[in-house]
Amino acid sequence: MLRSLISVLVAGLLALTALPALAADQTRITWLGHAAFKIETPAGGVMLIDPWLTNPKNDKGKELVAEPGQVDYILLTHAHPDHVGNTIELAKKTGARLVAPFELGKQLAKRGYPDEQVGMDGLMNIGGEIAILDGQVKVLMTQAVHSSGLANNGKGRSTHTYGSNPIGYRIQVTGGPSIYHAGDTDVFGDMELIRKLSPVDIMLAPIGGHFTMGPERAAYAINRLIQPETVIPMHYGTFPVLEGTPADLEANLHEGVDLRTLEINDTAAF
Repeated sequence: MLRSLISVLVAGLLALTALPALAADQTRITWLGHAAFKIETPAGGVMLIDPWLTNPKNDKGKELVAEPGQVDYILLTHAHPDHVGNTIELAKKTGARLVAPFELGKQLAKRGYPDEQVGMDGLMNIGGEIAILDGQVKVLMTQAVHSSGLANNGKGRSTHTYGSNPIGYRIQVTGGPSIYHAGDTDVFGDMELIRKLSPVDIMLAPIGGHFTMGPERAAYAINRLIQPETVIPMHYGTFPVLEGTPADLEANLHEGVDLRTLEINDTAAF
């Protein structure tokens, strides 16, 4: 009896010891509100996508900007201020290198993104693919159907100048999933080519409507074109005009699609 009890205790201790190793083997995706995400690789690399951390729905945004911790790369989908967000401040604090459309990267360098952190290793265009984080991750730049303007503020008015083409990213993590951040976009037929040439496990999909596709059009993209295993909705609820909801999306999804609706600052592991 005693010997059996000891065996059970030893097995339990071994299982507990193994838990951190299992967690370390996972890719972690944290939603920071709006279109902002943090992706952590199994090997310890950290990427931020469209880091508007001080968006009105993230009550920890100011803290996250003040103490961002490790950030190796910042990826931007387009120039609108709700996506560029806190990029320059975060770059100065973390030393993060920039991945962005070529013209947007050049413009941000003129606006304060440290020159030494901007280079041809991260500036590219649609169809380009780069390896980052010592080969841990491959990043493919994809098409998106939207607009892209860089804000110019002064003399009591705000205007926009050309901010390069809007894009999305298909991110392949070594030892982990392929993640498609669609950026701000409507559904478009060539999403099928993304799936055929570069299959997607997890889609980060805008669903709010008004500025992007809403739930029904997003569901069409998911069900028929991208066909991911898992969908994480984004770009909804930040402003009143972004009326689409995860419930509306779920009502239109095919059976078998794993819908992961994250609360802001929550993390999903894969």
